[in-house]
Amino acid sequence: MKAKETAWATGRSARVLESEVVIIGARVAGAATATHLARAGHDVLMLDRADFPSDTISTHVIARSGMVLLDRLGVVGDLVESGTPRLRRVEFTSDLGFLSRTIKDRYGVDFVLAPRRYVLDDILQRAALAAGARLRAGASVDGVLRDETGRIVGVHGHDESGPIEVHARHVVGADGLSSRIARSVDAQPTIVRPSSGACQFAYFAGDWEAIEYHLSDGVFAGVFPTHGGEACVWAITTESLARHYRHGAHGADGALAAVLADHAPGLAERLAPEDQRTPVRGMLRMPNHFRKPFGPGWSLVGDAGYHRDAITGHGISDALRDAELLAQAVDTSLHCPSLEVSALARYESHRDRMSARIFEITVGLAAFPDQERFVALQRDLAVAIDDLAGELHSRPLPRAAEARPGARTDAALTAPA
Repeated sequence: MKAKETAWATGRSARVLESEVVIIGARVAGAATATHLARAGHDVLMLDRADFPSDTISTHVIARSGMVLLDRLGVVGDLVESGTPRLRRVEFTSDLGFLSRTIKDRYGVDFVLAPRRYVLDDILQRAALAAGARLRAGASVDGVLRDETGRIVGVHGHDESGPIEVHARHVVGADGLSSRIARSVDAQPTIVRPSSGACQFAYFAGDWEAIEYHLSDGVFAGVFPTHGGEACVWAITTESLARHYRHGAHGADGALAAVLADHAPGLAERLAPEDQRTPVRGMLRMPNHFRKPFGPGWSLVGDAGYHRDAITGHGISDALRDAELLAQAVDTSLHCPSLEVSALARYESHRDRMSARIFEITVGLAAFPDQERFVALQRDLAVAIDDLAGELHSRPLPRAAEARPGARTDAALTAPA
């Protein structure tokens, strides 16, 4: 379907846009979904209320599974060229001792990345635009459009010029945890676990050479080196402990410093106040749930459909995986509408199965068991991520991906520093 913009002649001053697929949200999940669909020959429009490039709350680190998916998108080289440091060593400190390991070469990956989100999102958007997708930033969606049968046939919203409507054969909600699309279609939770975790983080300048994890009773802290000689320094606790420190330290900045001083003193000693480059940000509650991710004419991807505590740092990798799975299902449904339900049900089944192990490990870690059990769960997590990376690496490339330059460039993931 060729996109067009016309005057809407039913009483309101509005513009009508048309597209085969409209994706609400243009960050990791939305931009990756758009790229796969556009490369498969579909007309795709992304809408996002933000102006880009812009930052957002993020766990930053991209696990081996996510690196495999970035390689399938062909953007690993762009991320490295942007100045994202290659991270090849992981250090883990707890009362049980100190461990340092080098990331082994598996499935073409011997380093991971922790890019700033204004860099990662921009690179993924550029990939989508190069594939033929379109982006309208600064456009907020207020709700969905339905036909006489109740099928979702588009969205309505507004931008700085006034009301807009987008008519589409399929609507994708990639608009995050508080998804307007999920609420508009009444997408119900299918699996729910306790939501008690909290995360606080800020960026610090310094000499950062490795991913660092620091474990104490009830606190998991760490360092993710990122762009510009800075690192994301973070602390994950229970929500009650985070609120206790915020109250006692009179604000978020003081709370993060106090948590690290009490529970990761070796890290806190290396953080000079003058090296802090940003205010503290974070979340005081991190839900663990799955939502029903599809219905007639609509689907959900990324945090809109599946959210987990940040303690395992797998959110970006999950979003990249589900973007590929969903794009394949939507591609099938657009070519053969009679297969829509079965294709999208297969997407949900694959999403849930591929998420299950890491989701349950996440829930276990977020409960902050004793340190011995916590470390054992971390080992289980490493195995689960490697197993997922192997499965993703072996999957056939999405339709049309093999024709693009740079497909499956495993060499880009093992290039010398």
